[in-house]
Amino acid sequence: MTQPELHRNDRKTPGAARTGLRADLCAVALAVLLFAAAAVVGTWIERTRGVLHVDWPPLYASWLPHAGPGTVPALALAAAVAACGPAVARALPWPALVGAAWAASTLWTAALALVDGWRRGMADRLLSPHEYLSSVDRFADAGAALSTFTAHILVGQPDNWPTHVAGHPPGAVLTFVALDRAGLGGGGWAGLWCVLAGGSATAAVLVAMRALGAEASARRVAPFLVLLPAAVWVGVSADGYFAAVTAWGLALLAVGAAPGARAPRTAALAAGLLLGWAVYLSYGLVLAAIPAVSVLLCARNARPLPYALAGALAVAAAFTASGFLWWEGYHLLVERYYQGVAAVRPHAYWVWANLAVACLAVGPATAAALRRMPALLPGAAAGLRREPAGETATTALLVAAALGAITVATLSGMSKGETERIWLPFVLWLVPAVALLPDRHHRGWLAAQGATALLANHLLLTGW
Repeated sequence: MTQPELHRNDRKTPGAARTGLRADLCAVALAVLLFAAAAVVGTWIERTRGVLHVDWPPLYASWLPHAGPGTVPALALAAAVAACGPAVARALPWPALVGAAWAASTLWTAALALVDGWRRGMADRLLSPHEYLSSVDRFADAGAALSTFTAHILVGQPDNWPTHVAGHPPGAVLTFVALDRAGLGGGGWAGLWCVLAGGSATAAVLVAMRALGAEASARRVAPFLVLLPAAVWVGVSADGYFAAVTAWGLALLAVGAAPGARAPRTAALAAGLLLGWAVYLSYGLVLAAIPAVSVLLCARNARPLPYALAGALAVAAAFTASGFLWWEGYHLLVERYYQGVAAVRPHAYWVWANLAVACLAVGPATAAALRRMPALLPGAAAGLRREPAGETATTALLVAAALGAITVATLSGMSKGETERIWLPFVLWLVPAVALLPDRHHRGWLAAQGATALLANHLLLTGW
């Protein structure tokens, strides 16, 4: 798609533009109503039955208006990105844009975390007895720990793992073991690792979009990726790191599938290694196969697939040789999941309340842009039979794949709450939809994105 075609929605008559904006605002209003309904219904369920096990439904958070050392930097950064972000994203050379987006996203995430203060917002966040750091000492003999990992998943077994370690494959805790061995032990370094890695996911999405021929769209999306409200939960949770690993895996897959790629096999192999690693960070990231397929469809190139599969299988073979069997761990996880609060959390509530949480995480701009998707998808899918996807089609297919992964996750019954962090690897890929919004509205939408994150972070004390 040419640049003029991409911006054709900016040349509408004033009346049509007003109609389009009105429809966008209606979509945002529906998202707000969905979240309000989840809050009202969830509060009633929790007060009458006490089965949701969250203090401020549908979020795992508590009502606590507050400010902190990150408040002023966060406000300043939000204002700067809203005012100058679109122009800067258009003007910067591509490598500089990718680096600037990574840096700005990291600063935004760090500033939001520091609204809660250094200790509460960063250094102590991962020191909970339910988190990974509490089990680092048990990996003094990593081989023995891996070979017996599944024997400690279920409640009631000797020395059962804490909640987060039991709920994930061992790649998650091994990351923090590696940091500790490198002399970066403790909550402060772990928090900084999650923020820095999580911030890089912005760069990965941009790299993927450009590799798929959507550089103009990527430039329009970049400021929105920086001010993504989901950054509230990237800093600090390990799921922000999981999101980055997944994003870079998909980005390298796109690079390997791109026409004229310099080292397509190497890129595809590296993509497989990262996506394979992601599956050993979180069982739910097996759903990354859906956006991975969409990447290959956008490029109309399946040649990277054997190399990507080889990389993923190499990771699986290494863990299997160490004694950890992914399928055994997954089946035990399902049993452990229902040994906890999931046994009483009602699926009939969370199956739709999860979507309300996703609306908050992606922000009003993304909600407005998503209303354009139903009209675009049929043409985008039909066009793939003739040639690689153009800019708009690429955007539509990437977003549709993320929506598909989210739909499967919420229907599975394995996402009963806390999806503000669990779904970070997928909600990130909904943001490219904002490329469909008219340029003249971008500053206003960016201000709305920043305000959403700032309000959530200053009014609530989030659990992550």
